[in-house]
Amino acid sequence: MGVLVNGVWHDQWYDTKSSGGKFERAAAKFRNWITADGSAGPSGDGGFKAETGRYHLYVSYACPWAHRALIFRALKGLQDHISISAVHPDMLGEGWTFDTDFEGATGDTLFGASFARNIYTRADPTFTGRVTVPILWDKTNETIVSNESSEIIRMFNSAFNVITGNADDYWPEPQRDAIKTINSRVYDTVNNGVYKCGFATSQDAYDEAVQPLFDSLEWIEGILSNNRYLIGDTLTEADWRLFTTLIRFDMVYHLHFKCNRKRIIDYPNIWAYTRELYQIPDVAETVRMDHIVRHYHYSHETINPNRIIPINPKLDFTTPHGRG
Repeated sequence: MGVLVNGVWHDQWYDTKSSGGKFERAAAKFRNWITADGSAGPSGDGGFKAETGRYHLYVSYACPWAHRALIFRALKGLQDHISISAVHPDMLGEGWTFDTDFEGATGDTLFGASFARNIYTRADPTFTGRVTVPILWDKTNETIVSNESSEIIRMFNSAFNVITGNADDYWPEPQRDAIKTINSRVYDTVNNGVYKCGFATSQDAYDEAVQPLFDSLEWIEGILSNNRYLIGDTLTEADWRLFTTLIRFDMVYHLHFKCNRKRIIDYPNIWAYTRELYQIPDVAETVRMDHIVRHYHYSHETINPNRIIPINPKLDFTTPHGRG
């Protein structure tokens, strides 16, 4: 992340000074949609038809928001249709880079750019916002389709179905209201809640964030005591949006972001659920714990100024989960 102001790059993860020490996340800028026929989606412009080989996805293996997109690319069988580039896990003063001196960091395989910000300014030379991943690039129109992960996963969910023959639906019409309700609480108190705790710069801001986080984890534990997934027996996008936080929790958020009342392994139902989702075919390949641990502990100088990488627990996500 970071921000360009008057052509100068600033290492700006968050703005807490104007918000009483609270972490505030900026909105995504590019909000177009890929659709099966190229018609306009819920926002943005039309002209982005689902076609094999046309789109390129820029991701960080460390970032939970980008991880959502990687998971849906895998679940929907899009690996041969949408190419990817993965940034380096270290995100310092220049923001996300395409350095390749870390296993799994591919460099920019499309343009050979040095920084993720170069992709934004390629799409819009006047761009001055926050540089985030994922970035979904259109090779035909030479622009960014979207940098909003919640919308990218819905594009992947259905736009390419005719091309792939994969009709698995993680945004089913009958469950949409329930999914929206769960997404709203999970996003505010869990997905974003861990960041509110970690980047708080006042005790009040931390206290305000940490209680809802653990209240929601208890709520989720209760749901999973009766249901296989968050929406009964139906695996939906709500589960995958939660999963990318759960898989990182004990390795980074518990220590690094001071989310240390309990660990995920202390919640029997959530721990089994996390292992079940990890073991779904092709999902494990999207989890790069080396990138995750390195990124959080090395990149956040305000939290870990000496950049010491902790020993971390040894977690086995492959043990039998006993569910279903």
